[in-house]
Amino acid sequence: MVLMDNLPDQLIWEIFSRIDKTNDRNSVSLACKRFHNLDNEQREHLRVGCGLNPANEALTSLCQRFPNLTKVEITYSGWMSKSGKQLEDPGLSILSNICPFLTDLTLSYCTFITDAGLSSLASCAKLLSLKLNFTPRITGSGLFSIVSGCKDLKKIHIIRCLNISNLEWLECLGRQETLQDICIKNCRGIGEGALVKLGPTWRNMKRLQFEVDSNYRYMKLYDRLAVDKWQNQWVLCENMAELTLTNCMISPGRGLACILDKCKNLEKVHLDMCIGARDCDIIGLAQNSKNLRAISIRVPSDFSLPLLMDNPLRLTDESLKSLAENCTKLESVSLSFSDGEFPSLSSFSLDGILSLVKTCPVKTLYLDRVYSFNNIGMEALCGSDHLETLELIRCQEISDEGLELVARYPWLRVLRLTKCLGVTDDGLKPLIGSGKLEQLVVNDCPQVSLRGVQGAAKSVSYKLDLSWMY
Repeated sequence: MVLMDNLPDQLIWEIFSRIDKTNDRNSVSLACKRFHNLDNEQREHLRVGCGLNPANEALTSLCQRFPNLTKVEITYSGWMSKSGKQLEDPGLSILSNICPFLTDLTLSYCTFITDAGLSSLASCAKLLSLKLNFTPRITGSGLFSIVSGCKDLKKIHIIRCLNISNLEWLECLGRQETLQDICIKNCRGIGEGALVKLGPTWRNMKRLQFEVDSNYRYMKLYDRLAVDKWQNQWVLCENMAELTLTNCMISPGRGLACILDKCKNLEKVHLDMCIGARDCDIIGLAQNSKNLRAISIRVPSDFSLPLLMDNPLRLTDESLKSLAENCTKLESVSLSFSDGEFPSLSSFSLDGILSLVKTCPVKTLYLDRVYSFNNIGMEALCGSDHLETLELIRCQEISDEGLELVARYPWLRVLRLTKCLGVTDDGLKPLIGSGKLEQLVVNDCPQVSLRGVQGAAKSVSYKLDLSWMY
């Protein structure tokens, strides 16, 4: 028998590293003085927020207790004035003075932090990752201070920061050529054209997420001169692995359309409500992205298209067929239409969808409001040698006749049904007691009962809320 007192420090550190919950970690550190000291030395991640009171004193104490912190997250989600004062600008200087190994910093809902506080972090020479989520007092000047001081930044995420309009910090990032991951969501002062300012750093980019605030998509006039620059600039983005664009305008020859066919190592693509995306954009992407493993497309409604161009253009089966022909590693496919979308000749047809499933090793298929997918499509999936997860949302052309065929899918393990009006308990009967499914999720399907799902899978989740129908 080996006593805990005789275990080497390295082994105890390994045990501590396997404890995920902070409360459990804190309890273990109180078991004895040795555990307490070892935990203090090893703790690298600190997450604090509303309980930080008084803020400066508490943060100072924690940083001194854990001298090897590399990742700090300060979040005030759900904060109210009765929770005590939030951390203000002087508090951030504590991190720069006491945490010499800081590489990852997240400020979330820190509504009292200003540019002055952010600039005090410029001396954190090892900082690699910065995430700002709803820090409304931060402007482009504050970002420029930290970007120009922290010259090794590889990741920067900016979400709902409404007062960032000065884009000099983007140009600074472009010159440094270290950035690999950038996320900009719902920042009204940053349009699609601003991304051209990243310049040379495009060649190092591995992940881009860009989301425009849909409420301001039509109200905001983007910098047309900046967007036009894309026409004359060759964007080198061959290392891009993940691309997510939401509510973006994709104009021929301009802006984000210029990078869709230049990313040769893309593995994941998500295009959500991107107005102006054409078949030629997806075809160009497919022909160059041979390593594509996941694609998600949500098509905007017809009403939005005439605002951008005279001739309404829609993504069609030509896009899906090109993906099937060129992307032989595609494992995850998600297709959906926005609210109010109705079937049309130019939408994705059943043949286009099945061309992907039959040709590519698709393991996950997600369909939302795809009315062209019906019982014939369900029958065709019986021949899929790879499909493991099927999720159908508001696919109203599917009835019990199609649902019964799920029992014949060779590799299906997960089935999720949401707001499907045509399916009933009868469609699930072949699955009851079969042991085929690992997981079945049924949400808000009015003709499916709790009794009807019992025994249809090893794990069953059922919810019924019909308020969406009225």
